[in-house]
Amino acid sequence: MAQRPQLILRPKREGPVRGKHPWIFSGALQSIPEGLSHGDPVDVMGPDGTFLGQGYFNSYAQIAVRMWSYDQEEVVNHAFFFRRLKKALDLRSRLLPAQTNAFRLVNAECDLLPGLIIDVYAHVAVVQCHTPGIARYRNEIVATLREVLPHLTAIYERSDFRGKASDREHRESGPLWGETPDIVEMEENGLKFLVDVKEGQKTGFFLDQRDKRAALKKYVEGRTVLNCFSYSGGFSLYALAGGAAHVTSVDVSDKAMDLARQNVRINGFKEDRVTFAVADVKSYLPSVAPSQFDVIILDPPAFIKDRRKIDEGKHGYKKINDLALRVLPEDGILVSCSCSHHLTMNDFRMLLSETAGRAGRVMQLVETWTHGIDHPELIPYLEGNYLKTLFMRALQ
Repeated sequence: MAQRPQLILRPKREGPVRGKHPWIFSGALQSIPEGLSHGDPVDVMGPDGTFLGQGYFNSYAQIAVRMWSYDQEEVVNHAFFFRRLKKALDLRSRLLPAQTNAFRLVNAECDLLPGLIIDVYAHVAVVQCHTPGIARYRNEIVATLREVLPHLTAIYERSDFRGKASDREHRESGPLWGETPDIVEMEENGLKFLVDVKEGQKTGFFLDQRDKRAALKKYVEGRTVLNCFSYSGGFSLYALAGGAAHVTSVDVSDKAMDLARQNVRINGFKEDRVTFAVADVKSYLPSVAPSQFDVIILDPPAFIKDRRKIDEGKHGYKKINDLALRVLPEDGILVSCSCSHHLTMNDFRMLLSETAGRAGRVMQLVETWTHGIDHPELIPYLEGNYLKTLFMRALQ
């Protein structure tokens, strides 16, 4: 086995590593050898020379190493990637609900493959590399993915990372293997969805909301539902399946709304039970009449993408929730979501509490949801905790 470069931690900086946090910051290292390339395997050593773990070199700035093993004898090769993908698949195979063929296979750091996302939609896998280091292993990832999931007919890349030559955002998209159709049909809890894996949001669909969509069904029978930021109609279809009297989907994207219409049709729902509105939610909500909708869903994109914009993002969340709360009837249900990593669950709940108070509403928290079951999280990796979904009932 070829010896890997050793990076030695400064005194009193080994605590997070021993706790199995997957990031090593450059400031925690005594020095970084010149000439390391993105993706080079390295060993992380304690100040006394004790082996603590291994990962790949990520950058000469901020996050220097991303950890992927705590076994000094483990070699990064085809067998390494096979073990990681097979272990990830074993978990999903045990936990996924019936009549579901779309799932997250690899959740980056949380599956000990830092920077790598793999989502599977029926017979097509979508790969996202969030660091140039993991992108270096594309060929191995594709080869092992085909081996672990032999039913695949195509693998497509939708990567988004900071480039090698600069700190600017860099995107790469295109086929990695096979012929990827423009639209893939998948199944989730028995419902059919058309997914735009090439140009849709994220990798084409929001798999992390599957369990929240299913939870919605018990609140909607015979009721009117407003699904804001509806994208391709995920929550809308579950509302229809749950017996909603009428569902209104609102999204600013014509293309997303077209997919939503098609999703209604392929599931056989009557189109007179659905209204599609192409509009900005912040402009649409003020037009809603009081008590027009019994259930309102707010599932916006991340309003806080940068730590420096936390206050601005909080204002955005407050605004849409305030507008919804002012028209929600007594006993109505508000489902409010945030996928902003920089907003904690406690801060989100406090934000909603303050907003409800200003709107003169008394809200009862009924259900609290976080990551999906196929999006497991490492216990020490709080940075990976981003999704928050609260089901609330209006008492007054």
